[in-house]
Amino acid sequence: MPRSLRFSGSAAQTPPAPAPSTRPQLEACVGRLGDAARRFAGLRVDTRLRLLRSMRAGYARTVPRSIEACCRAKRIVPGTAQEADEWALGPWPVMRHLRLLIEALSALGRRQDTAPVELGRTADGRLSLELFPDSALDALLFPGIRMEAHARAGIGGHELAASRAAFYRQSPGHGCVVLVLGAGEAAAVPIQDVLTKMFNEGKVCLLKLHPINAYLGPLVEEAFAEAIAQDFLQLAYGDDEVGRYLSGHPGVDEIHLGGSHETHERILWGADPREREDRKVRRHPLHGKPVTSVLGCVSPVLIVPGPYLDRQLAFQAHALAGAMVQNAGLSGHTPRLLVTPRGWPQRDAFLRHLEDALTMAPLRLAYLPGTAERWERVTEGRVELRTVGAPVAGMLPWTLVPHLDPEDRREPLFSTLSRCPVLGEVEIGSTDPLEYLQQAVGFLNERVWGTLAVTMIVHPRTQADRHLAAAVERAITQLRYGAVGVNVWPALLSALGSPPWGAHPGAGVADVQSGRGWVHNTIMLDQIEKAVIRQSLTVQLKPPHLPGHRSAGVLLRRLTSVERGAGWAGLPGVLEAALRG
Repeated sequence: MPRSLRFSGSAAQTPPAPAPSTRPQLEACVGRLGDAARRFAGLRVDTRLRLLRSMRAGYARTVPRSIEACCRAKRIVPGTAQEADEWALGPWPVMRHLRLLIEALSALGRRQDTAPVELGRTADGRLSLELFPDSALDALLFPGIRMEAHARAGIGGHELAASRAAFYRQSPGHGCVVLVLGAGEAAAVPIQDVLTKMFNEGKVCLLKLHPINAYLGPLVEEAFAEAIAQDFLQLAYGDDEVGRYLSGHPGVDEIHLGGSHETHERILWGADPREREDRKVRRHPLHGKPVTSVLGCVSPVLIVPGPYLDRQLAFQAHALAGAMVQNAGLSGHTPRLLVTPRGWPQRDAFLRHLEDALTMAPLRLAYLPGTAERWERVTEGRVELRTVGAPVAGMLPWTLVPHLDPEDRREPLFSTLSRCPVLGEVEIGSTDPLEYLQQAVGFLNERVWGTLAVTMIVHPRTQADRHLAAAVERAITQLRYGAVGVNVWPALLSALGSPPWGAHPGAGVADVQSGRGWVHNTIMLDQIEKAVIRQSLTVQLKPPHLPGHRSAGVLLRRLTSVERGAGWAGLPGVLEAALRG
């Protein structure tokens, strides 16, 4: 493998984007939103429902063109398995989010809770809420999946109930204008951020799309034309300078951003690095506006020692490979660090299965600016480097960097969100599950950057042992991450829409890590510390993101159809595509 990669071939043929918004256009957008903010905050629930249904119908009409545009921008051949990425990163979660919001507001209109939940207790005595499955259809679509939310320490049942759907329990107030700075790596993210701010919190939104996917703007404007016509939503276009101008605008009350930690730092503390550090020391941000965000993470994967069969290792290795390659490995929740037990005799077998799975995944276009340079920085000078696939025409190889030194305080794969298709591997603890969990949790909490998402692979015998199961549950509560997946990629929490999605809430303003606040969360919970998703070690039906799935695109398209309104009638088609996987 050459030490330096230089892309060849043509770049992506990105569809044309609208021209950058001019200052007069930005002023007009902010003014219209400010005039409408109080009116939107005071809308009756039934009026909000009519607006939501219009937005859902409008978005459904744009779905085929959205998929076509994203595939064109990322140089994906329509009809191939890679098209499934764009369904999973766009129409499917958005259509599901819209459907769940309609159900939640319909329940509120009947003076009921947004969705039924069951209360329980975590390993450290906190309240937990069982969230999923909450319907017979979802139980069939996602067999074996369970989700729960953990309340923050000291929060009782009365507080939890009183804070749920808080906007709908209080007087409307004067309204609020939120600037949403959209992430560029997934079509769904900025739209779901807007839906959360509008319908969970009752705020009007100015959405500035990222230049990378601003080509989707005309489709968003068409889809949500009614909200735009009533000045509850406006779109703006342009680069970081437009974002900074709007962030400081007196007509913008709050800011929400997704995607880049660096953008968050520039918006809150300034563009110049020295200015940023000086402002942080003085605790003097550029403005005093509330800022929420969902940013990236060096998302780790823990393998808890256990008596794994080779087929079980192979399944989890393929699942990890699928998570690595989705969206070219550029998402904020892409797994980037594998934490194996020191001395684990099955380590080589797992890595072999992982590499075998990666050979089944065609390389994707590295479409984010600077991806090749980031790959160079984190792989330069490595004694051991394993790559899969020949990099051509703007594509990077799937890359493993094994045997990282856990004592190396300068290791970039611990401290840097690389946003390139690289997975590091580090050995921690021992083959004793108790020692491994204790040391791995401490290592992640203290040494690994980010607080968004973590995966734990746990054998069923470990979960059946009273003492070991208790240690696993303690680890789940102790890990400072907002999303925990047990035997399943926690990104599914984000796609399913009903649970809260965001970073662990312990970060301060000066060291925000993976962000502050929750999005999605159609159940409208507050006072939450994390969400947990669980699945058995292996499943019969192959998940669509695994390499080699023969009908992934069809399956995601049919899941989207279910959310568009097919409901139970769409179930046979989903099952047929799943069985062909």
